Amino acid sequence: VKRELRERGKKKLLEELGEGKLPYLTPADADFHHLQKTRYSKLIFRKSDTVPEELHQMVQDGFLTLRKHGCFFQDLVRIKGKDFFTPVSRILIGKPGCTYKYLNTRLFTVPWPTEGCEIKYCSPQIHDACKALIKLNDYLHIEAVKALQGQNLLGTKDTTVIDREQNFATSLIEKGSFSKDQSSCYVPEDDYTSLNNRTSYNLTLLNYMDPLQMPYLKQEPYFGMGNMAVSWHHDENLVERSTVAVYSYSCEGSSAEEASDWNLKGRDPAVWHVGLKVAWDIETPGLAIPLHQGDLYLMLDDLNMTHQHCVLAGFSPRFSSTHRVADCSRGTLEYIFGQCELALQNLQTDSNSTALSLKSLETAVIKQMEEIHNEVEFEWLRQFWFQGKRYLKCTDWWLKPMAKLEEFWRKMELMTSLVLQEVRKKEQTEEQRNETISCLLLVLTERQRLRNEWAARCQSEAAESLPEEQKPECHPFWTNEESNMPLPFDLEEVIVHLQNLVQ
Repeated sequence: VKRELRERGKKKLLEELGEGKLPYLTPADADFHHLQKTRYSKLIFRKSDTVPEELHQMVQDGFLTLRKHGCFFQDLVRIKGKDFFTPVSRILIGKPGCTYKYLNTRLFTVPWPTEGCEIKYCSPQIHDACKALIKLNDYLHIEAVKALQGQNLLGTKDTTVIDREQNFATSLIEKGSFSKDQSSCYVPEDDYTSLNNRTSYNLTLLNYMDPLQMPYLKQEPYFGMGNMAVSWHHDENLVERSTVAVYSYSCEGSSAEEASDWNLKGRDPAVWHVGLKVAWDIETPGLAIPLHQGDLYLMLDDLNMTHQHCVLAGFSPRFSSTHRVADCSRGTLEYIFGQCELALQNLQTDSNSTALSLKSLETAVIKQMEEIHNEVEFEWLRQFWFQGKRYLKCTDWWLKPMAKLEEFWRKMELMTSLVLQEVRKKEQTEEQRNETISCLLLVLTERQRLRNEWAARCQSEAAESLPEEQKPECHPFWTNEESNMPLPFDLEEVIVHLQNLVQ
């Protein structure tokens, strides 16, 4: 629904514009700072000289290491039922077991070094790169806290504040963050949780693009800002009102900056910019802000909801690290393992024999069990294997949890076959049985539809064009000859049989 509304909004906007273009400002324009303060006040921009030199060095080395080891990949995303490669190559780094979903694609974090978590990286350099990104993450976390306080965006309740013996900022600095001058933030008790929730980035999505390698880039449609690396969008899958922090590193040689004697109105096409506009508003001019090597910006509070942003390509290759508080309520290993346990509670193993049976045939229990079955298969297993063996470029960390999930999923296949056996036995009352069958039909029809869709995606032209180690795998997949599976991969006959039972 959201996407449909967006499409309608976009169409309407472009119709209203006709051949015309909306105005936009860059820092070279006289009214730029006034416009930024009034209509874009929740965008905070920091020039690279405000960031500690040692941090720049570590992070930029990290980017180049990951690039050298071939860790950036174009995602094969799905928009309106079609598969497209993103122009930008990406890698997700963050808390072990976290995932981030955008455009129907679930990315799995390459875990950053975490105490108490054993992570084998493919090389010490990849370990160092991930460690550098944790350092950047800590630094940006403190910057976001300061920025929110500076704008008084904490939603402070007017209550007596209990002094924390050791306030938030101090504890952050003791964690080994960068500069002592970051310690000037003091956080009252009641805002602590809200502030922490909205600034504790759990992952960063790294982007890389060399515009000169791209045969085609979309033109920015509303303002005439030129080539876009990333189209207008709101970031998806975030905790509400959380801050997004972006560190930008364009590999500016002497050529890109100096060669461009840009004196026309508008943005310098050689330099990367971030574009901002108020969502669906044609009254307020847009902004295009140049991004030089090591600059960073923060999108505070609800800016990501009220405004849209895009990234305008320059001439030189560019990396960025985009730190987010991803909404992981349904996107962590802990969550999905919890779901599996819930589903498998309905499996009765008889201690005296090897026979398996179901504890309950209540419709609500069956429905929950089968929905979790679908969630494990399509949100986790197929998403993971669709990305080929790309994660092995950095670490084999995900292989064990994925094997464990697959083991649970196999048990769920068995549980589905047990439900089917029960409805064939006709031991339930007719009403109960019909209810169970209707419930099964819904879930199995969806399972069949999604299996066909994923199988087709794995064989698409785009998928076939990928190098071997990135090729999507249609996994799990089995043929009827493989007798160790309780049910066929293709559920068409099972579905027809169930439909006949109800008639």
